[in-house]
Amino acid sequence: MEKQELINKMNAALADEFEVEITDITPDADIKETLELDSLSLVDMVALIEAELGVKINNQEISNIKTFGMLYDFIEGKL
Repeated sequence: MEKQELINKMNAALADEFEVEITDITPDADIKETLELDSLSLVDMVALIEAELGVKINNQEISNIKTFGMLYDFIEGKL
């Protein structure tokens, strides 16, 4: 999967799941602020990404990821 395809797929899934505008999901945007995540919805986000892309993410890894750009790079490295 090419990086842009990965980004498009993740953005569409996250915008749909968390009911935000897809245009709000940018590489520099803060994940928790943009998606209004608390600790429970963060778990939901991880489960969604794992299901959509077939990658395994542990809590330690996700806690260090602050922006969508960091998330894209992290997921790309897992594929």
